[in-house]
Amino acid sequence: MLQCIFLLSDSGEVMLEKQLTGHQVDRSICAWFWDQIISQGDSLKLLPVIASPTHYLFQVVREGITFLACTQVEMPPLMAIEFLSRVADVLSDYLGSLNEDLIKDNFVIVYELLDEMIDNGFPLTTEPNILREMIAPPNIVSKVLSVVTGNVSNMSNSLPGATSSCVPWRKTDLKHASNEVYVDLVEEMDAIINRDGALVKCEIYGEVQVNSHLSGLPDLTLSFANPSILNDVRFHPCVRLRPWEANQILSFVPPDGEFKLMSYRVKKLKSTPIYVKPQLSSDSGTCRISVLVGIRNDPGKSIDSITVQFRLPPCVLSADLSANHGAVNILADKTCSWSIGRIPKDKAPSMSGTMVLETGLERLNVFTSFQVSFRIMGVALSGLQIDKLDLKNLPSRPYKGFRALTRAGEFEVRS
Repeated sequence: MLQCIFLLSDSGEVMLEKQLTGHQVDRSICAWFWDQIISQGDSLKLLPVIASPTHYLFQVVREGITFLACTQVEMPPLMAIEFLSRVADVLSDYLGSLNEDLIKDNFVIVYELLDEMIDNGFPLTTEPNILREMIAPPNIVSKVLSVVTGNVSNMSNSLPGATSSCVPWRKTDLKHASNEVYVDLVEEMDAIINRDGALVKCEIYGEVQVNSHLSGLPDLTLSFANPSILNDVRFHPCVRLRPWEANQILSFVPPDGEFKLMSYRVKKLKSTPIYVKPQLSSDSGTCRISVLVGIRNDPGKSIDSITVQFRLPPCVLSADLSANHGAVNILADKTCSWSIGRIPKDKAPSMSGTMVLETGLERLNVFTSFQVSFRIMGVALSGLQIDKLDLKNLPSRPYKGFRALTRAGEFEVRS
């Protein structure tokens, strides 16, 4: 049972406080938490559960906003972490993104959402589609009306129809002019490549995202050609667990609109679609750098939005870098960004230049890491393939669409 939720800015300021039970949690717990963050560094931000002298603390960090929950009683930690993650997802969906100004400008809606999402410390309604029926998302019209009428509440006067349904994530008596459903495989590749070019780690984090516009109460069955490669699967509450455990088949009644059906990981991949080869050499107070980028394994689709970023070491006073393809920019915080876009067919993109070291330093003694980003439309690099999607209980023949997208996640090349 959670007793209180705080929303903290990246400077430690308490932006929002929501007491959930009769037990009043003093705000000083936030000061203790932030003192620990300052004293122990960012490593404490990676810990989802922290024991203070008086409370257990659970934290989820999104876009610089810390969602902090407190309790003094024993409870499943994963339930608290999952709930905070769901709160962050719902607020991001409602507000368009997450930042300090948006939360302060819409604090009434944030409070109303928390009132519906948790009751007396226990999670209640966390399905975004149902919450949208209960609490209208902010828009210009509603803000103008609140100023004119003085009514700042966005709460609906009636309960959603799904509250009396056996599938609370779906509205009752839904009707669409055209029945259609779209399934997207969205994957992120996380990789670490050492200074010798060897692959230390390579895995995929993926999501099956569905956009459903189906009338009535449809029953869907989604199967994969190779489900055995999937690890660490997580499902939307609409998924029936028994068909998956027995035959690795997703059987579900979908919510209306966009939702994440499942997430998964595919581990121990053997290769990456592109290579990045940095070379650094230094003497007499000058460091020479050369970075070469090319295609290692052709995925069959074009690789675009390629960007290589790295931070200049503190001992570098100035840098003169240029590339034979794309644009190189050095930002005020010493971050160098090389925007390549697509790799041309007639030449391999390369960046080279020199860096001037601070006085008294002959050789570069700090080596940086290169962060790589890219995007590939139409390919799931994990190799996951959708076999078929069956739909039942529909008044007319639906349209089914499938897409795939792979982009770089934490893709790091060490020098």
